[in-house]
Amino acid sequence: MTSKLFIQAIIKFVAGVILAGLFIFLPAGSLSYVNGWIFMGILFIPMLISGIVMMIKNPLLLEKRLNAKEKQKEQSVVIKLSGLMFLAGFVLAGFGYRFGWYILPKTVVIIASVIFLAAYVLYAEVMRENIYLSRTIEVQENQKVIDTGLYGIVRHPMYSATLLLFLSIPLVLGSVYSFIIFLAYPFIIANRIKNEEKFLEKELFGYTEYKRKVKYRLIPFIW
Repeated sequence: MTSKLFIQAIIKFVAGVILAGLFIFLPAGSLSYVNGWIFMGILFIPMLISGIVMMIKNPLLLEKRLNAKEKQKEQSVVIKLSGLMFLAGFVLAGFGYRFGWYILPKTVVIIASVIFLAAYVLYAEVMRENIYLSRTIEVQENQKVIDTGLYGIVRHPMYSATLLLFLSIPLVLGSVYSFIIFLAYPFIIANRIKNEEKFLEKELFGYTEYKRKVKYRLIPFIW
């Protein structure tokens, strides 16, 4: 662990907290938006804990997660669309609180929060299983196909986790209108997966055989 990596991680974490807070609470017009605080808590507290764990146990993985910049044009578009989805979803949820649009019942919010945290645990397990995990589509030096654990069930368990994470976010925020916006994510990620698999078949030895062994990309028995 280096001081440079530590400072970089802290800056990105604080910037994320500030940006998310602005996108949620400014449209809400109030800091009394309880659902917004619930979301901030279940997002950033586990993120801080996982960041500390990575910094201590696997600083190289943390560095890769922090310095990711997509080089492929198709994937860059996917990242931008995802960012637009988040921005629109957060703003819409905030406006929903300000103008008194329909807010989902507390039971839905609680269930969604539990699903979000469970998906976070799933995401952490994926990072534990795959030391080559990166935010960009690339093949690293000496990289091997991972075909055990969650990777023995679906080929892209990280995306499976993010699917649960992202679709639960608008429900935690209590906004059915924001949920409609986030329904774009499955289509966005499906496009990314198709492009990623074409790349991996060409660049990663053994990936074609892995595809034959593990049939499902994202959701067991469905796709």
